Amino acid sequence: MKNVLKYKDYIGSVHYGSDDEVFYGKIEGINDLVSFEGKSVEELKAAFENAVEDYLDLCRLNDKEPEKMYKGSFNVRIKPELHRMIVQRALIEGKTLNQCVEEAIEQYTCSKQNDQ
Repeated sequence: MKNVLKYKDYIGSVHYGSDDEVFYGKIEGINDLVSFEGKSVEELKAAFENAVEDYLDLCRLNDKEPEKMYKGSFNVRIKPELHRMIVQRALIEGKTLNQCVEEAIEQYTCSKQNDQ
């Protein structure tokens, strides 16, 4: 995992500003912009966790869902040869292209979660 922090089910991006020598980031996967910063890794982690807790409290107070809603569809650009191969594989297995892609994403996601 690169340049991210995890707390509860939230991910925070991590960057370093060399001009002011500060680590900073934002909570990813939410509908709002919530940022955090710290002069050290420890400060950054604490600021991220506090930002998540404050955001969750604010969402509860406003009866708002904290997580970004995903519609379940997105465009993917792949090499034409790979596109042809997956369509052929789907046909052979009696599946749709969407079913094959969903299975591949589930397999990738589950294997990556087990690595963490």
